[in-house]
Amino acid sequence: MARVLPAVQPRKLAKVPFVELADGRLQGVVSSGSDIERVYVSSIAAGSHGLNCSTNNNRPCGGLRGSPCKHLQALVDEAVLQYGADRVARYLRIEVDGELSSGADLVARLRGRPESSPAAVVFSRFLRHLAYLELPETTEPIPELHWFPAMGAVR
Repeated sequence: MARVLPAVQPRKLAKVPFVELADGRLQGVVSSGSDIERVYVSSIAAGSHGLNCSTNNNRPCGGLRGSPCKHLQALVDEAVLQYGADRVARYLRIEVDGELSSGADLVARLRGRPESSPAAVVFSRFLRHLAYLELPETTEPIPELHWFPAMGAVR
């Protein structure tokens, strides 16, 4: 059975509704500050710290010019709330020589450059995540998740 870890601190989902450490990246979906119908798919690659930010239909972020844009900063801030600064730093392989207390501390240590990364994969994961939230409450198995072991099953 897969363990689901609770958030380190409570998160408000309006600005960053989806954040995950997956596929060798910190990645997620960040709401636009200027257009309620636009979202940005942002990611930071582990190790190389390659930065990517674009709309869900692959239009590049205008604020990503050699350093993290505000969407990436918001993503890191929410990842710190969700997973804790130490775990995010370890995942991204950020050199830590002092104490980390915020996402800004992590962003200041990034040395990556903008690099292309497909937004569609992250955005489809976000949409699938939303679909599960819309399912009616039930105690019956969900057919798509049948491969998860039942509670108390032999390991």
